[in-house]
Amino acid sequence: MKIVVAAFSHETNSFSPVPTTLDRFGIGSGPYFGQAARTAFEKTGMPMAAMIRLAEAAGATVVTPVAARCSPSAPVDAAAYDTICQAILDAIAGGCDAVLLDLHGAMIAEQADDGEGRLLARIRAMAPDLPIGLSLDFHTNLTADMIDNATVAVGYRTYPHIDMYETGERTSRLLLDALAGRVRPVMAWGNAPMLPHTLKQDSNDEPMRSLLALAKAAEDEPGILAVTLFAGFPLADTREAGLSVLVVADGDPAAAGAVRDRLLAAAWAVRDGLVHHPRSLADQVAEARALAEAPGTAGPVLLIDHADNCNSGGTLDSMSVVAEAVRQGLDDIAVAPICDPEAVEILRAAGIGATVTLDIGGKLDCPTLARQPAPMRLTGTVGAISDGMLTVTGPVFTGTLVNMGPSVRFDAGGLSLVITSRRIEPYDLGVFRSLGIEPAAKRFLILKSRIQYKPTFVPIARGVVECDGEGVASSDYALFRFARLRRPIYPIDADAAFPTG
Repeated sequence: MKIVVAAFSHETNSFSPVPTTLDRFGIGSGPYFGQAARTAFEKTGMPMAAMIRLAEAAGATVVTPVAARCSPSAPVDAAAYDTICQAILDAIAGGCDAVLLDLHGAMIAEQADDGEGRLLARIRAMAPDLPIGLSLDFHTNLTADMIDNATVAVGYRTYPHIDMYETGERTSRLLLDALAGRVRPVMAWGNAPMLPHTLKQDSNDEPMRSLLALAKAAEDEPGILAVTLFAGFPLADTREAGLSVLVVADGDPAAAGAVRDRLLAAAWAVRDGLVHHPRSLADQVAEARALAEAPGTAGPVLLIDHADNCNSGGTLDSMSVVAEAVRQGLDDIAVAPICDPEAVEILRAAGIGATVTLDIGGKLDCPTLARQPAPMRLTGTVGAISDGMLTVTGPVFTGTLVNMGPSVRFDAGGLSLVITSRRIEPYDLGVFRSLGIEPAAKRFLILKSRIQYKPTFVPIARGVVECDGEGVASSDYALFRFARLRRPIYPIDADAAFPTG
């Protein structure tokens, strides 16, 4: 038995100015192909690692044509999309008994609003009876082409994503059981006209926690094999963006449909709890200062610059939260990461110990925003220089290699900035420690993140304040001009309706 195992993951922000070319996949030199794809992921906590392990445990020969993962950004460049898809198609054309794919589910390519659906349709056209198993992200915007062209599909249950490996296991077991004739999977899916704000999608918070508990409990019902509630990725401007439900049943489409309808109705009933209401940035920074001054446990107060986070397609060069913190007199602050390759080159050339005055951030034009983020002029000292390479040891994306690109620590009074050449999410304490900053010892940490920071940074923090800064990853839907999204949809349209009877 031969099984093709591959990964192609991109979460597309339609409003991001950051291009998604082939070289942006992997750690900056393009996707991993062939044996390199296996080597890069087989010992990590990613779905692909679980797929390889379970397929080989079942006696299969595993072929890994490509592993292509990229931080969220603009629609995938046409050449990049075709190159990665072709690697998968060529491996399948060489003959196989099944395919396991580690996908995202919210990919837009220049030539396809539904990047995953188009790939799957091409696979199905060349191999009509081929068993296909999908691992999907919690932020999947589910489509008919994804489901109609797959045998089984399962999504993450957690955000922050700490069950990626387990999701790969669940997908693999279902497909292997289908291959062995132990189950006859059928799938039912649907979505509701609601666009949950990403800040309200934390699987540990209500109402998302209860919705996910309902989905998991439904798997105990007779004949139900897997149930996934997808929160969706709202900044992928496609028709199907938003919350959806997918149910896999053992030969019983009616049972699958009943569970789907019940969960969609439950989600619609709590839709108000999935709405983020923006606040004044000045008030939020003042709240952070009050938390730091109040009696309590040790550790930094976290200021979360969620409007400019990498994992939602942000540029990582908006300085609005940093500027407001400085304006209000906060000190002993560490910030990570600010992506500004131009500043990095200037500071590296100056050398450690040099005093430099320069503009930081605000370099990348954001035409989809009404207001262009502005740079911040600072005078400070080059404190450390790094090649930017580190391995994640924390619970999110465990074992993966991170390339921040050439990076520096820039110390400007009570402010220490981690300035990088590449966009990365601060999953790991190593983002600070690699440049000589002990994050637990700081009074304030400004993190360009949204939810994924929590397993790593909340345990060392005394408090958290979400900051409504500027950026293309903002949670304020009023800043964006949606063109393809189905309408009406809640909360953009208060009159959106959904039949639940």
